Amino acid sequence: MNDFREMSMRDDLIYDELDIVASDSVEEGDEMYEHFSVTVDKGQSMMRLDKYLTIRLENTSRNRIQTAADGGNILVNGKPQKSSYKIKPLDQISIVMPYPRRKEEIIPENIPLDIVYEDDDIIVVNKAAGMVVHPGVGNHSGTLVHALSYHLQNLPMFSEGNARAGLVHRIDKDTSGLLVVAKNEKAHAHLAKQFFDHTIYRRYVALVWGNIAEDEGTIIGNIGRSPKERLQMYVFADGSDGKHAVTHFKVLRRYGYVTLVECRLETGRTHQIRVHMSWQGHPLFNDERYGGDRILKGTTFQKYKQFIENCFKLIPRQSLHARALGFDHPTTGKYIQFESELPDDFKAVLQKWEGYTDSVGLDLDEI
Repeated sequence: MNDFREMSMRDDLIYDELDIVASDSVEEGDEMYEHFSVTVDKGQSMMRLDKYLTIRLENTSRNRIQTAADGGNILVNGKPQKSSYKIKPLDQISIVMPYPRRKEEIIPENIPLDIVYEDDDIIVVNKAAGMVVHPGVGNHSGTLVHALSYHLQNLPMFSEGNARAGLVHRIDKDTSGLLVVAKNEKAHAHLAKQFFDHTIYRRYVALVWGNIAEDEGTIIGNIGRSPKERLQMYVFADGSDGKHAVTHFKVLRRYGYVTLVECRLETGRTHQIRVHMSWQGHPLFNDERYGGDRILKGTTFQKYKQFIENCFKLIPRQSLHARALGFDHPTTGKYIQFESELPDDFKAVLQKWEGYTDSVGLDLDEI
């Protein structure tokens, strides 16, 4: 045994600690799942897949692994396998699971929810801006999870004090729009796999500073925590850090000094649209964290300054809305898609810009 490889043995299990790779976690993105890659050691004897992974992945219950297998979320050498599969030396195992339960005292709160769709397996919610998705530091009440725990209090998943109950993704507090939440373990595992496979369709609408040159395009740049400001995300253009992130965009309407764009996510990193657009020189309108809360384009006239301040009052948050969400239903397998209208504050600021553009007669080709 060399100095760099520590072998561990439990009963008849043999493995190399360095062969476990955890590639995603809830705290580093908006997609709430775990992904592990495992290589079976060449000296390993045959064993049931679920037993092997229960021992191999610490703090992971056998039931959780079996649920993942039932949902087709465990691949061995690239093919889905059931819990009863007998692992062999050098098997390559990939497993995707919803993030583990985080115990916290959740007191259900009768908070009104805008429910777009609901059945026995899923619930699709149109989240209002200002609502936090799940409990965390400084947010121990009033979250979407608290509201769901009241609405779904008769379901086991929402009656066990789990701060992440049913969640497979999240959107920022001050972003409005659509979220899908699982109502049982099977649906939870199935949706998590779709997020991992990047087959979930997510379309956002954003108002950004500046007149974007291209009518459509793709932004590719690794996203990770800013080395200078831990509350911000940062694009590592050289790929030296962060995680791969891809945002596709298309211009919907030009207002001269701001542009309305549609963004489609291929990945789901924290603040992805906000940080990608800021990196390109087009911060979201009134996005305080990424510099969009000051006048970045336009004139120096006092009247224009007052106009922008009035716009900021109309939409006192980043101008971002999760407009469309599509995925395969976890039970029927049928593709379903949902749309959400722009909220009133977003509509109001767009009307304001429409009026301004018409009143001053901007020549968009010269901006």
